[in-house]
Amino acid sequence: MLHLVPFAVPFGGDESLLVWELSSRPTAEALQRSLFTVFSRFGLLYSVRVFPNATVASSGFFAIIKFYSARDAHRAQKACNQKQLFQTSPVKVRLGTRHKAVQHNTLALNRSRCQELANYYFGFHGWSKRIIKVSYFSCQPCGQREEECLSDFSFQEEVFRLPELD
Repeated sequence: MLHLVPFAVPFGGDESLLVWELSSRPTAEALQRSLFTVFSRFGLLYSVRVFPNATVASSGFFAIIKFYSARDAHRAQKACNQKQLFQTSPVKVRLGTRHKAVQHNTLALNRSRCQELANYYFGFHGWSKRIIKVSYFSCQPCGQREEECLSDFSFQEEVFRLPELD
């Protein structure tokens, strides 16, 4: 099944999880590290943010976890809801909700986040600043096996360079 992950800041509820009933014993920083460890097993995380409960509520914390992928967020929610992840009591995990009436502008990821996302899904760490626009390519039917034919394909390229931002 095809799975698209945009190179944009996740803003919708499909990629976000709300985790609550977190213990008040560890610090917010310790909870953040524990949550990152648990939820990063399901996919690449954009952010893990921990907040104290309101003063009128019970003591403790809640967290908002954002994934790049809605599919990863759904898997994490199903696997972690009502489980004792790293504390003695179970936590509650729910998917965020998307408000259809509110229009959101898509924000592009910065360069380091783009590299992180590409490295995670494509599995290598050798990115270039060159952008190649493939304007034409051909693979002649030659009666050879696919691997042999693909090794012979050619393309014309136009090379663009990104401006240096650093």
